[in-house]
Amino acid sequence: MSVEKTNAGDAASGTAWEHGSDERFTEYYAQASLSEATRERFTALAEKILRMLPEDVAERKLEVADIGCGPGAQAAVWAQKGHAVHGVDINEPLIEIARARAAEQQLDIDYRIGSATELPWDDASMDIALLPELLEHVADWRPCLEEAVRILKPGGLLYLSTSNTLCPVQQEFSLPLYSWYPARAKRYFEHLAVTTKPELVNHATYPAVNWFSFYGLRRELARHGMRVLDRFEFNARTSPAGLRKTVFSTIAALPPLRFLGQVATPYTLVIATKS
Repeated sequence: MSVEKTNAGDAASGTAWEHGSDERFTEYYAQASLSEATRERFTALAEKILRMLPEDVAERKLEVADIGCGPGAQAAVWAQKGHAVHGVDINEPLIEIARARAAEQQLDIDYRIGSATELPWDDASMDIALLPELLEHVADWRPCLEEAVRILKPGGLLYLSTSNTLCPVQQEFSLPLYSWYPARAKRYFEHLAVTTKPELVNHATYPAVNWFSFYGLRRELARHGMRVLDRFEFNARTSPAGLRKTVFSTIAALPPLRFLGQVATPYTLVIATKS
């Protein structure tokens, strides 16, 4: 899980970024990132993303940006596969953990403290941009998308996972059916989460403030020249021949079934290719 929780800071406007976090929040994600289940999930995801690339591209050393890298579990998986990995997170304690773990594992990963709204990399410098579980936490989220697109080379892939406003199940707030709350109610609980009730969001410095659907993100990314797939198209393309591939292909091909599938999944997933 990505853990860059930041408001849209802007150095030019003088907006400050908070680089610290509650010790309980840091400890929770530091420990969760060590689980075998987490490693297996990131390994499986990396292999599926690589299947989306032409074979000759997937076999070479790729430039990979992990945006909101947290303690570095996902970045380590890509580095162990031999790729050049660059990680950024607003949370300084988690970056320190990521750097220490990389040193212990003798992995050369470029970790930096910074914001997803002002990425520290050149235009068209990355083959893959990973943007997991971050967009919901950034008040001004559009610059995050713009930055992720900016750093990608033509043909580069963006992997994005975030909140799902269509599904009543979610992990951001300890409240039932929270995705479906009206905006006014969400603002109320967001205020409580950063004042008197931090336990509602596991003591996160910046709780989720945005709720997305695949359809809305597809429109937004299309404006930036991105070709966009949802979770069902992604799995249909990357699954081996068999029942699983058939099921995903069927869901992707039938709009009503595809919509119900979006409602049934707790988070939004997008894979987009830069034209």
